[in-house]
Amino acid sequence: MTQQSRPTGSTGPLDDRADDRAENLPVIDLSLADGSAQDRARLHAALRSAATDVGFFQLVGHGVTPAETAALTDAMHAFFGLPEADRLAVSNLNSPHFRGYTRTGDERTGGSRDWRDQLDIGAELPPHVPGSGEPPYWWLEGPNQWPDALPELREASLHWIDRLGGVARRLLHELLTAIGARPDFYDDAFAGHPHLRLKLVRYPGTAPDGAGQGVGSHKDYGFITLLLQDTVGGLQVERSDGSFLEVPPMEGAFVVNLGELLEVATDGYLKATSHRVVSPPGARERFSVPFFYNPRLDAHIEPLEFPQAHHAPGATQDPANPLFAEFGRNELKGYLRAHPEVTRRHHADLLPLTAA
Repeated sequence: MTQQSRPTGSTGPLDDRADDRAENLPVIDLSLADGSAQDRARLHAALRSAATDVGFFQLVGHGVTPAETAALTDAMHAFFGLPEADRLAVSNLNSPHFRGYTRTGDERTGGSRDWRDQLDIGAELPPHVPGSGEPPYWWLEGPNQWPDALPELREASLHWIDRLGGVARRLLHELLTAIGARPDFYDDAFAGHPHLRLKLVRYPGTAPDGAGQGVGSHKDYGFITLLLQDTVGGLQVERSDGSFLEVPPMEGAFVVNLGELLEVATDGYLKATSHRVVSPPGARERFSVPFFYNPRLDAHIEPLEFPQAHHAPGATQDPANPLFAEFGRNELKGYLRAHPEVTRRHHADLLPLTAA
């Protein structure tokens, strides 16, 4: 995976279309937060517009360096270059905490298989086996699995979690300021051990049956997602009319989307938008790294207090996916559904929750 630039020497109509599409997704410069009062006003106006109209934007000025990005992407490429036996040695089937490697086609979105493989990583913590009376979502807290042959993968991944956790915290503060809320309103929800995690993802091309679902249309459960994508493309964001907007790569930018908890907390004023990835054609590979900025598993997400709350349109309701104020209940439900083999192996007693 390289920096998010256009492939050297690429030409033709696809490039022109990518340029046109790039104009349709807002670009937010976080470095304006360090500028003048006018700069901050520009930042907050842009954030407010992007978060209420689209729910997606490109983030630049975040301070993450090319060297930091290269350390992670080089280690990711090395991991997916390992023999399959080495990758399966850290299979998530070994982990009751849903950490580790998922083989291509073993994850589900909307009940259909996603044609990608991935490594799930979170904050490195001791296992929290739920005790009597404790909610089962504590199973999601625990250690990662690391391949012995790649010690650099652990270092780069945990650094990425710390680094992007700082970027996302700053972004959330500026976003809340932009809509007139207290910037520290949700600081307590992230105190202690927030549920920060990332995925190292490879899309290996189109499935043998011709299905184009790299990952199916979905919304993220938490607060904020920051996505690093390579030059291949395939990420699409759903428009209000049900059509999909392509999100072409932009050099040095993270693609940011808001999660459902922020939509619920603002009664729909901030938007969580459905998105998907279409598989690259043929056997072409695509790599990406989504980072999820989520509160503590036991955090109760209180409704946000902000001046325009009485103008909020109401959060989207999905009877098949009810959302709970306690973050961990949403997160566990998602993992149980997405990884049915892990669920059957380690959490058969929780299968009824997949239908909740």
